[in-house]
Amino acid sequence: MNVSVVLFTSDLRLHDHPPLRAALDGARQVVPLFVRDRAVLDSGFACPNRLAFLADCLRDLDAGLRDRGGRLVVRSGEVVEQVCRVAGAADADEVHLAADVSAYARAREDRLRRALEADGRRLHVHDTVTTAATPGALTPAGSDHFAVFTPYFRHWSDHPLRKVLAAPRTVRVPDGIGSEELPGREGLSGLARGGEREGRARLASWLRDGIASYDTGHDDLAGDATSRLSPHLHFGTLSPVELVHRARKAGRPGAEAFVRQLAWRDFHRQVLAARPAAGDADYRTRHDSWRSEAEAREDVEAWRAGQTGYPLVDAAMRQLRHEGWMHNRGRMLTASFLTKTLYVDWRVGARHFLDLLVDGDLANNQLNWQWTAGTGTDTRPNRVLNPVAQAKRYDPDGAYVRRWVPELAGLEGPFVHEPWRLRGLDRAAVDYPDPIVDLAEGLARFRRARGLD
Repeated sequence: MNVSVVLFTSDLRLHDHPPLRAALDGARQVVPLFVRDRAVLDSGFACPNRLAFLADCLRDLDAGLRDRGGRLVVRSGEVVEQVCRVAGAADADEVHLAADVSAYARAREDRLRRALEADGRRLHVHDTVTTAATPGALTPAGSDHFAVFTPYFRHWSDHPLRKVLAAPRTVRVPDGIGSEELPGREGLSGLARGGEREGRARLASWLRDGIASYDTGHDDLAGDATSRLSPHLHFGTLSPVELVHRARKAGRPGAEAFVRQLAWRDFHRQVLAARPAAGDADYRTRHDSWRSEAEAREDVEAWRAGQTGYPLVDAAMRQLRHEGWMHNRGRMLTASFLTKTLYVDWRVGARHFLDLLVDGDLANNQLNWQWTAGTGTDTRPNRVLNPVAQAKRYDPDGAYVRRWVPELAGLEGPFVHEPWRLRGLDRAAVDYPDPIVDLAEGLARFRRARGLD
């Protein structure tokens, strides 16, 4: 009896799933498999927030498969070993897998291919499962990737999208393939729920009620007018190909601005695919002598805790700690504050974000941090975001700050963004720290370090 295995990784959905569709088209029975990768669990990348969201995704995927007569097989251990065991137990001819761009994922793919071929089986790797355009499919003359977003976006916009695949009606799984119990979600009340059904409901609501104002409202911190779909893209409960198709079809005023953000995601993935070392090393070095975490311990601890004395920075950091998510404007501001105002190594901040973000994606996280630190693809490496100016522009009435920094909720007017102006007045009622750094001094230190003076 013809059997195939589909190894799910960061593609935890049934709609628009090329590996699953190919497996079902080529075999009478299919084993949908997810392996709890020991190497990922031991590395610290599997933080509690992402594990909770993952548990939702796996339970929802299993429910969707059971609705179609199938089930999800879950194993734990070394991925190649577990896939080969399942393929052997099912007497499978083929294994189907979505392509990924990280150095770890590509090495794992190579090991899996060799192991399967040694057993007389084939591995099929499918593109455009986790991206809209295949990394490496769009290249400029004389290079293997685009280093600047704008020309990449022009090519990306003209690149034809494949058609969206329907979810299967039936999935037949062979008997006798053992599975572990599905993981449960621990009590993390501030986190959004995961799973394909939740993602598709959120997408439908966004296309109906949110996307029209995205172009004009996406930087409004208090308005929270972004899609919040990034965790679903990270875990693959939504297809980026389907998102682009549906956003364009919606024809709403903010659709193109939203699609542009999906292109940024693909841009970072093609950079990391071409330069895997950029996951931990400067894409373009500025020869910085960053302050290490040990050298700047008190400043780093204040930044992590949301106790810097700069209300907008602190509000964003507290949102991250509570929700496992942060508004993109907040991400840029907090990263600029750490790297350029405090002059701390961007890797310290990137690691903290990966410890907490539900959507903690290696390509997006590391390369966005480098973009802000000025060591990545940014063509303006010396840009510094002023937290007071940013607050007055993107949180003008202080609603975002008051939401996340409740000790400032009673302050009026500019005091919510500049509470240190209360010095010499009545500070007894305001339990909030003074700024940990003077902005002018921080800017001068950064400029000296970059040789700008």
